[in-house]
Amino acid sequence: MKKTAIALIAASALAAPLIATAAEGDSSQWTGNGELGLAVSKGNTDSETFVGKLNMLQENAQWKNAFGASFLYGKDDDEENARRYELYGTSGYRLSDRSYVFGSLRNERDHFTSYEYQWTAAAGYGYEAIKTDATHLTFEIGPGYRWSKLQDVQDHRNGAIGRGYMDFATKLTDTTSLIDTFLIESGSDNTFLSNVFGLQVQMSDALALKAGLETRYNSDVQPGIKKTDNLTTVNVVYGF
Repeated sequence: MKKTAIALIAASALAAPLIATAAEGDSSQWTGNGELGLAVSKGNTDSETFVGKLNMLQENAQWKNAFGASFLYGKDDDEENARRYELYGTSGYRLSDRSYVFGSLRNERDHFTSYEYQWTAAAGYGYEAIKTDATHLTFEIGPGYRWSKLQDVQDHRNGAIGRGYMDFATKLTDTTSLIDTFLIESGSDNTFLSNVFGLQVQMSDALALKAGLETRYNSDVQPGIKKTDNLTTVNVVYGF
């Protein structure tokens, strides 16, 4: 088991040099979008929920790179009830027009779930099953390693994982798009799932309105904490 874990760590460590090499060796431009959403309720219950996201992408004949960040903050009757931050980076080196090898890193910190943080590193194979102007569908799969810590206690849960990822988007009309991304990181201690589904309507060349449903699941949680979190959002999206 030790040898397996060491091999997985070594393979996952490819993420950092891949990202660095891509950044140094390629001058193609990055594109992306930022999202902001705010929900405020006043009356018998005063609540506020603030959501922000940033997604960036760079692609050319040799490299496929992505970077993202998100945060969630919420209060209910002046008492904080949500605070989460997430960062990720993925770099892929193309083997052909549709296939590539990748390295990825992800960090999540959440103050209101069983896990204070979850760090993951992975490497593997990616394939773009559909690649047209209107629709794209991409799959990634590979081994990795996770470092995690339970909330408020010195209990660390580290171990090998399997990582799977899907990215799908399609244009329903010239101004309306359907978007869905799915991530699974599964190990002996915990299986983490995340699915983000959205319907986006373009209002101008740069601005869009997006309604989304984000579902997050941890199979191993502390007593009193639910395994599944659902978040419904309506965000303004700015593309650049």
